[in-house]
Amino acid sequence: MINSTSSTTGTTGTSSTTGTSAVKESEAGSQDRFLKLLVAQMQNQDPMNPMDNSEVTSQMAQINTVKGIEQLNASVTSMANGFNAAQPLQAAALVGHTVLAPGSAMLLSGGQGQGGATLGQSADTVSVAIKDSTGKVIRTMALGPQKAGDVRFTWDGATDSGAAAASGTYQFSVTATSGGQKVETKALTVAQVTSVTPSDKGVTLTLGALGDFSLSQIKQIF
Repeated sequence: MINSTSSTTGTTGTSSTTGTSAVKESEAGSQDRFLKLLVAQMQNQDPMNPMDNSEVTSQMAQINTVKGIEQLNASVTSMANGFNAAQPLQAAALVGHTVLAPGSAMLLSGGQGQGGATLGQSADTVSVAIKDSTGKVIRTMALGPQKAGDVRFTWDGATDSGAAAASGTYQFSVTATSGGQKVETKALTVAQVTSVTPSDKGVTLTLGALGDFSLSQIKQIF
């Protein structure tokens, strides 16, 4: 009985024509090898114990299965290439939108700054400490009870002393408790997408002065 196997190496083609041509060549090669093996087996079979029809049918089914797998692999590769090509165009639509991404930086502009945090569970108290470039806390904000998940807040630019903070980039930290126990928190930066840059590693979003983030890092889009 013939055991016909085939391995397919995924290759990123420069066009759908190249991919289709490679698939056709692979299919033709597999079928040709199978037919040669089948003919050789029939020519050298034992006359006293010839192959029966069911065995031939079984081997024909094997080559059809291999062909089907190759076609499936080609289809999946084509879909993946199409998705990767469309991703930069889809990401370009995010320019001008506000997004939520991991980070503790906050941009104060026009007397307003925004930030956020992810809470591991619902909290009785949530507090935000905003710091200047030296690490000094200039404003503490109480957000009160909050549910688990993503929480957003807005800073009016005023310090604890009542003075107006200068426009620029600040850092902040978020602490939360529930029943006197500390709740896990992760700071989230809120900023506007200013540009999109495609690369071999994926799409990168530039959030103004806050820097670059990968598309996979974005948690919410507003």
